[in-house]
Amino acid sequence: MTLAQRIDRGPEDTGLGAPSACPACVAAPSAERLAQMAGPQDARLMLSVPMAHCAACISTVEQALADVPGVRSARMNLTLKRVSVDADPALEAAPLIAALKGAGYEAHELDAGLLSATETDKQGRDLLMRLGVAGFSMMNVMLLSVAVWSGAEDATRDMFHWISGAIALPTVVFAGQPFFKSAWASLRVGRLGMDVPISLALILASAISVFETMKSGHHAYFDAAVMLAFFLLAGRYLDHRTRAVARSAAEELAALEVPRATVVREGEEVAVAISEIAVGELVRVRPGGRMPVDGVIVEGTSELDRSLLTGESLPVWAGPDTVVSAGEVNLTGPLTLRVTAAGKDSSLHRMADLVAVAEAAKTRYTSLAERAARAYSPLVHLLSFSAFGFWMWKTGGDLRYAVNISAAVLIITCPCALGLAVPAVVTAASGKLFRKGLLIKDGTALERLAEVDTVVFDKTGTLTLGVPELTNLGDHPRQAAEVAMALAGASAHPLAQSLAQAGRAAGLHPAQVSDLREVPGYGVEGQWRGRRVRLGRAGWCAAEALPVTATYLCTGEGSPRAFTFADRLRPGAAEAVAALQAQGKDIRLISGDAEGAVADLAGRLGIRHWTAGALPAEKAAEVAALTAAGHKVLMVGDGLNDTAALTAADVSISPATALDAARTASDIVLLGQDMAPIADATRIARQSTRRIRENFSISALYNVVAVPLALVGLATPLAAALAMSLSSISVTLNALRLK
Repeated sequence: MTLAQRIDRGPEDTGLGAPSACPACVAAPSAERLAQMAGPQDARLMLSVPMAHCAACISTVEQALADVPGVRSARMNLTLKRVSVDADPALEAAPLIAALKGAGYEAHELDAGLLSATETDKQGRDLLMRLGVAGFSMMNVMLLSVAVWSGAEDATRDMFHWISGAIALPTVVFAGQPFFKSAWASLRVGRLGMDVPISLALILASAISVFETMKSGHHAYFDAAVMLAFFLLAGRYLDHRTRAVARSAAEELAALEVPRATVVREGEEVAVAISEIAVGELVRVRPGGRMPVDGVIVEGTSELDRSLLTGESLPVWAGPDTVVSAGEVNLTGPLTLRVTAAGKDSSLHRMADLVAVAEAAKTRYTSLAERAARAYSPLVHLLSFSAFGFWMWKTGGDLRYAVNISAAVLIITCPCALGLAVPAVVTAASGKLFRKGLLIKDGTALERLAEVDTVVFDKTGTLTLGVPELTNLGDHPRQAAEVAMALAGASAHPLAQSLAQAGRAAGLHPAQVSDLREVPGYGVEGQWRGRRVRLGRAGWCAAEALPVTATYLCTGEGSPRAFTFADRLRPGAAEAVAALQAQGKDIRLISGDAEGAVADLAGRLGIRHWTAGALPAEKAAEVAALTAAGHKVLMVGDGLNDTAALTAADVSISPATALDAARTASDIVLLGQDMAPIADATRIARQSTRRIRENFSISALYNVVAVPLALVGLATPLAAALAMSLSSISVTLNALRLK
């Protein structure tokens, strides 16, 4: 779509003549130059923090990074275990990694556009392996314990205890490594992480068992130590898997990245890494391959599958001069591209960067969860130490019993569920919306979208494609239609092209019209059966102008005939409007187009409130007036004349075909042609808010029930491990209920 097609047509552009000048078309190049001249943006670095696992980790990581000179902001996504850092352009990842190491966290730099699930899969396999070892050992130790429970005494009992210890101790050391490493890293920097009490419980259970065995005691707890390790690992693995199901949109985009490409250098094909490809080089993509770079086709024809990027289900034709983007799939023929952007500069990379940052953004609910976690952590340790002191006094110095209760309190009150309450939902929602063709640029957009009660649409380029569609061909005699078709075939005007296309689709054949001549600004004329015939503006054809877009045919017989047109609806526009109205939203149409065209579209879509001939400032003023009246407004627009209104709205959406200025001003980008996902977005946003509130309720209920049980000694460390794991899994599973 050209720039002129993206701007709302003026009211005069209703005939076949040349369109009137548009001030926005003149202003657009200047606006784009201003955008290019803007100062350098902050650098954005992505770090993987695999040892972060609870709400307390969020504030610790973010504070450690905020203390590094040059860091503007840091946002931790606990679900993905990644932190996004906005910093001065000169700042590199090394000092950030050092700062996190000083805070007790291992960190690795990530390429925001080349995020992959490789590290996540490795962690999952590692947890599963340790879980299997713990499970196998647990079964063997429990079989040995049966003999002790059945009444074995003295040397026989001691033998079974020593055999159990020989199995259990190596198992605890091996299976407990994820907890021990995390605990040691936090203790080394003077911080009590949530894996410290877990590690303490494992060590104490094992140590007490060894002590009892050495003293020929009646009871050893090797089975409890191994079972504790098994259930803790089971909970962590299930939590890992449920998070993986809520795969983020950033990872969806990462799956489209190609690490290497075939470059044509000195006439030979060479496979090189994407990072080594320069702008202007030639890249060859074979059928079935994914586009590794952004570029322009210079040789070959094929069909492209853009479904994963735009949601379009049908392949599109591609040939010389066709612009392609990284991530698209070449289906049928070999193509040679001239590179326009590669690696970090590709559109796919920038899209992944936007998504990753949006998923890590702070919302009102995120801030609430973090404040609660910061207040909660010291309270947990205070409760644990208080419980230890009370039960030491109550039991007359029974250290084993007091330590078990203290460890149970620490384990059961881990605020992991609280930390996952928000990011699990945001990650799941952004992934679902991306798969529906919506790219969320701002992490707070979902929160604002959930409150929307009014939706304002632009017309041309938004609800319509800006392509005229003939609406009354069947109202005219075949002969008149064929004469009009012959005249239209001699013009490149959009209305003429639409008329000729509609005639061909209806099976008509152009009449024999000679001496065809186009009169700029008026229309086309020629000779038919010895008479002059014309197709064009109303005044030129001596016709009475209609209040809708039309072109007129005069043949010298009878009154001139009007061929009327309407903008072709964007796919899914009618469904989106109907679904939003069913949700109780107030739908409004504001356009700079002529009154007839706007009224016609409003009637076709069932929109009661519409405004025609609106200037850009008037669009923004109307949106501001709705906001001032207490409405929560969603603005959907695509043109330069919509930018102010998009900015004034509470939340905004632009199609991917929109001008750069409109896409920059919007919070969400519609990747495909189909408008229907907009209604899905408002529905999922409301669901997300409900799920976040439900997650807070689950976390609160869990602590209200679990903490008192642990304090009074009714929850062993083993039961605490089960309860803690189930709370985290429950929160994540609840987030996955988004539909």
